[in-house]
Amino acid sequence: MTRPIPSASRAGHRPSLRPLSAAVALALLATAAQAQQAAEPAPAADGLKLDAVVVTGTSTAKSKMRSSVAISSIESDSVGAVTAASSTDLLRGVPGIRAEASGGESNANVAVRGIPVSAGGARYIQFQEDALPVLQFGDIAFATPDTWMRADAGFERLEVVRGGSAALLATGAPGGIINFISKTGLEPGGTLQLTQGLDFDQTRLDFGYGGRLAPKTRFFVGGFYRVGDGGRKGADGVENGGQVRANVTFELEGKSYVRLSVKHLDDHSPTFMPTPVGYVNGSIQEIPGLDPRRAAFYDASWPLDNTLANNNGRSTSSIRDGLAAKSDAFGVEMDLDAGGGFRLQNKFSWSKNSGRFVGIFPGDDVAAAPAGTTIASGADAGKAYTGNKFTAVIFNTQVDNAGLMANDLKFSRDFGLGDGARLSAVAGLYTSVQKLDLTWNFNQYSLSADEHGARVLNVPGVVNGAPGFGGCCSNTQDSKYTTTAPYLVLNYESGPLSADVGLRRDYQKASGSYYQSNAGLSYDLSKPNVIDYDFGRTSYSLGGNYALSKDLAVFARYSDGAAYNADRITFFNSPNLVNGKSPTIPTNKVRQAEAGIKIRGNGMSLFATLFHAKTDEVNVDVTTQPIVAKANRYRSNGLELEGSARVGIVNLLGGLTYTDAKQADGRAPKRQAKVVYQLTPTVIVNDALSFGVGIVGTTKSQDDGPTGPLTITLPAYTVVNAFASYALTDKLMLSLAANNLFNELAYTESNDGRGAARAYTGRTVKASLRYSF
Repeated sequence: MTRPIPSASRAGHRPSLRPLSAAVALALLATAAQAQQAAEPAPAADGLKLDAVVVTGTSTAKSKMRSSVAISSIESDSVGAVTAASSTDLLRGVPGIRAEASGGESNANVAVRGIPVSAGGARYIQFQEDALPVLQFGDIAFATPDTWMRADAGFERLEVVRGGSAALLATGAPGGIINFISKTGLEPGGTLQLTQGLDFDQTRLDFGYGGRLAPKTRFFVGGFYRVGDGGRKGADGVENGGQVRANVTFELEGKSYVRLSVKHLDDHSPTFMPTPVGYVNGSIQEIPGLDPRRAAFYDASWPLDNTLANNNGRSTSSIRDGLAAKSDAFGVEMDLDAGGGFRLQNKFSWSKNSGRFVGIFPGDDVAAAPAGTTIASGADAGKAYTGNKFTAVIFNTQVDNAGLMANDLKFSRDFGLGDGARLSAVAGLYTSVQKLDLTWNFNQYSLSADEHGARVLNVPGVVNGAPGFGGCCSNTQDSKYTTTAPYLVLNYESGPLSADVGLRRDYQKASGSYYQSNAGLSYDLSKPNVIDYDFGRTSYSLGGNYALSKDLAVFARYSDGAAYNADRITFFNSPNLVNGKSPTIPTNKVRQAEAGIKIRGNGMSLFATLFHAKTDEVNVDVTTQPIVAKANRYRSNGLELEGSARVGIVNLLGGLTYTDAKQADGRAPKRQAKVVYQLTPTVIVNDALSFGVGIVGTTKSQDDGPTGPLTITLPAYTVVNAFASYALTDKLMLSLAANNLFNELAYTESNDGRGAARAYTGRTVKASLRYSF
């Protein structure tokens, strides 16, 4: 499983991944079999931590063993084991989740259980920090939630709910919830960690410290700062910035508390867009000198990009801004005894999110530069150029405000029903206001076809800085989306049975305006396209969990939910769709059924879930040429496995998801593989030394190409990450981590308008020294 991967030039002759997939499946099934055969009570060892209490996607805190949802958790101490390069990269180790974290620090595509990645972002999944959304919408073009999220020393654990009650307990998240939970100073002490790239440019400092300020007051403060190139030489110095966040908790009588929190993020990181490639009979062929694992074009002697502002003025920006993210956030959380057996819980957050998305996108195929081409800027300006070139379209989006104010208020009360039975009623009201003020510009430049050190060219008859794609995409929008969502959940518990049923009614009102320019030259500010509509929709979910023993439980759930649209139904659609004249507002509906089993024994544990989902959606894909707006229907069936085992000094965590997904025409959705798997064996030699690998893989899938939908094969791949740590003293830890150890060429997407494809970054190795105090 860890043998070297064939080189890029032989990528079309990769060995089948079926043996590895089968090995993972057999290992997990063996876990279940041995657990069933265990006659004695299970020992404390349980790698899935099924007794751990989870708070995400549930109306009342329950253990995994008693919950009727599929949920995974990743502790902050495990981040080194998965060698994650970003917050979304962590998700690649979660069964059921398909995280295309190949775009850099953020701008990832995330899907779950065959529910499609339609155009970008995470339409059907809500990213949360401490149980409130980062953004109300997961698929805002060029402004995905992970843009304003960073994993650092301040987070305690990650909880991921797939399907189930997510449709009920979060607005617009029928596919699942991804919740980053912060440390709050319960464990006193701190860490200081320095990380240095060994074969790439990165220097990073992480810090965190927490503890008691007084007997009833605790705090935590943490963050990071780093500089580098994100693993690609062509992005030298683009990675630059960091984050600080803090909280203080005031403990009251009983379990009551009040918590205040703040966050400040100011970060720049490179945007890794698709790289020019060739297509031969539906297969991707690398172009010599352009390695999709290494290509980045930021270090060209770019001029400032001159773009159309939302007031018809002009502004300039640097291509090296990359993914610029700024966020200032404030939160208040309360959990109080309201008297009379009632409990009041309220979570509030306010954030001002802004930034810029600058990506270098191939606008046409690579070709020889015509006669008369010269270098446009830099030390060699004016010299003749005779190599290959392509048109680079600059996706330059200014996000002036993507701020969100959100509040989740709920009252709960338990009622004793006799004979140990209990009914818990939860009534809640969620409200939010999402601002969306952004301006798109797509300008084009002629660029030399070099994976790094590319140069801007003067090509006869071509104007650098002119609007790209025929001036289609200079757009601006200033809007506000208000959500009000009352919900009610009833939880029933009696002996081994735990069941719940709930309803949620989402009311959404949108207001504002947008403009689309005339060939990218100006806006007619006297004729705004008005955004003025409102609608409501009811979601529901019901499920149950039955404990056959303390080590064996079964569960089932059905849910009906929806994800709502923001800018995806403004640009490139009829203005009447959003100005109040349309009798219906498009929503993206998801209906899901799931059933599963949780079992453990003899130090092993298994979480297995069968799922079925139907999705109806409306989507706009801005990476196609011409821009495509269409309605789609999908259905998916599958099996999700998550298992753990301890054999001697070896800990094994594994996951496998089999998905049979179909569009309305009977073909699989684009980029949907049949099998996605994870396997992480860790060897704990002694208290000082441990090492292991994290394996993430997928079978082949299809994507769109110049000759039509689903005409390009994305090959199967296996990415192997490796890690090792050694305790130099009881306070000093040295760690090594390698992402993509065998430099696998792992494609995540192609583009249908030209030869271009995106892949994970090649091998990067880093060392960390952590001091605990």
